[in-house]
Amino acid sequence: MSSADTDIVYSKPVIDFVTVGVEFCAMLESEEAVARREWLIKMSRLLPMLYLKAALLPETIAVDEAPAETFVREEDYVCVAGKVASIMGGDDVYLDVFVDDMKYSDTPVSASVSENIADIYQDLRNFVSVYQYEMADRMLEALAVVTENFKNYWGQKLVNVLRPVHTLLYAENTGDEYPADNENEGGFWL
Repeated sequence: MSSADTDIVYSKPVIDFVTVGVEFCAMLESEEAVARREWLIKMSRLLPMLYLKAALLPETIAVDEAPAETFVREEDYVCVAGKVASIMGGDDVYLDVFVDDMKYSDTPVSASVSENIADIYQDLRNFVSVYQYEMADRMLEALAVVTENFKNYWGQKLVNVLRPVHTLLYAENTGDEYPADNENEGGFWL
């Protein structure tokens, strides 16, 4: 890796993104049971941070024609999606208006919080694993792939899934429209 490449892959915006990505993945991989409200609070704070940090990534160009490293197995994806579906219960499905199929549909198009979160997780876990395993020769390539995928794929999924998370967290029927200050837990849940 050249000096310029090292400067990019260890730059503050990239390290900030890696940090948020690791936090996101760790939350989804945790074996600890979490209450739905707590999960919604964390997601409502983590998703915007993740979007912001991804939007601040430096422009990079993939130079290797080889496929990007993959670390997420189908079982991992299914496990994350299942965990989120369990937390979301009957509120896992929501109407999605920002999909191409909606333009030509007479009926509403639905999406799944659990599937969208698992899609985001898959891309982020593959990316942060390259950094966690210190695969220096693959870092620039992984950065280019995750940035391109953010622009074309999971960035929109993140924005879409934030809407139902926000709605459920701040719905009038919760009786508590805003999380109490003592529900904050350090990290990114500021």
